[in-house]
Amino acid sequence: MTDDWATFGADLHVELRGTGLRTGLMDALREAVRTGRLTPGTRLPSSRTLAADLGIARNTVADAYAELVAEGWLTARQGSGTRVARRAAPSARRPAAAAAPRPSPARSRPAYSLVAGSPDLASFPRAEWLKAARRALTAAPHEAFGYGDTRGRIELRTALADYLARARGVYAEPGRIVVCSGFVHGLMLLAAVLRRRRVREVAVESYGLDLHWRRLTEAGLRLPALPFDERGTRTEELAGPELKGVGAVLLTPAHQFPMGVALQPGRRAAAVDWARRTNGLILEDDYDGEFRYDRQPVGALQGLDPDRVVYLGTASKALAPGLRVGWMVLPESLAEEVAAAKGESDWASGTPDQLTLAEFIASGAYDRHVRAMRLRYRRRRDQLVAALAERAPGIRVSGIAAGLHAVLELPPGTEASVVQAAAWQGLALEGLARFRHPATPATRDALVVGYGTPPDSAWSGALDALCRVLP
Repeated sequence: MTDDWATFGADLHVELRGTGLRTGLMDALREAVRTGRLTPGTRLPSSRTLAADLGIARNTVADAYAELVAEGWLTARQGSGTRVARRAAPSARRPAAAAAPRPSPARSRPAYSLVAGSPDLASFPRAEWLKAARRALTAAPHEAFGYGDTRGRIELRTALADYLARARGVYAEPGRIVVCSGFVHGLMLLAAVLRRRRVREVAVESYGLDLHWRRLTEAGLRLPALPFDERGTRTEELAGPELKGVGAVLLTPAHQFPMGVALQPGRRAAAVDWARRTNGLILEDDYDGEFRYDRQPVGALQGLDPDRVVYLGTASKALAPGLRVGWMVLPESLAEEVAAAKGESDWASGTPDQLTLAEFIASGAYDRHVRAMRLRYRRRRDQLVAALAERAPGIRVSGIAAGLHAVLELPPGTEASVVQAAAWQGLALEGLARFRHPATPATRDALVVGYGTPPDSAWSGALDALCRVLP
């Protein structure tokens, strides 16, 4: 005999109360509608299906439905089934909630955001992404939806190897790529492997993201900071006696975040020389490296020595952080170890997104999107610089040759007051102090302005709000 409950209709959880089945069913349905568990327009199971689910006679359900229709709780129409009536049902009595305190202007949701670290989410290429997803999922083998290789789908690793070699100068083979759920996930995996290799210290830059520093610290690693000057991070300091215990270094050489300086050739060479001499490892965060405006993008540091540099990239800036897809190009000696560590944690980007991104890259849609966004962000950068020159001529702008943010130098002692004034203007904004390593002295006041963040509709308003709060 066929199990009706397993094959027909929608599921409906009903608890019958009292002695009469029809009365109990009607009371339970009224209560479900009254409390909002069954919302107006919800289609109920057929009388036959619900009777089979509850183990009662079909006529009992049909009679209950009919009476509730007469009362106005339900509606029944030929071809449309039985549904909850579209009317305002009285809500169940609940204790009166205390009046919520009125938020102060500083705590209200900002009208505009110039926080760095995000692209214009409204520009996500939805139509092209849907086309790529349709092609990718149509062509995908059935086994693609199993657990699969912990390194990630071979389609994505192959597409990434081709793209990174062509666009970023990375030496990449599919077997040396591990797909992860973003930069932080990759950093956590590397931290775990470094600890197993008895590394105790990882040098970091004087300015960066505290989230990254916390993840390394949580893995039991100490984080001495490298000095910084107008030419970027002073990687030659890695050879100094005070950093003798360092086994790895985390760098953003293409476009330092947040200072916006590209690591100078001599200092790139100094970092690689240190890694070769000490058997150390360089962790390269290719932060928005594809967005360079005044000349060709600076190639990845990994190309200088693929056996000593781990290249980390993501789709967060070029597409959207919500995809949660990142990748590591690893030295051959490290690839299996990192893949094994990923298997232990079982964090993975979903197969559909991996397959779609592989198709998106292979079809050329990724290149087209990056080029289009490069032009858009460059226009915004130029508009920012022009507005500051006209309305705040005393503000010096730096870090604008690449990326999605700029650094605005402020008069000494004004950073905190400007950030607070921005909050009162409904503008989310961050000062340089937010990104300073605890061991780095505070020698300058500045704002880190993310001009890639607002959608086009909000860009003009955000720019006006920024100019109003500048000293």
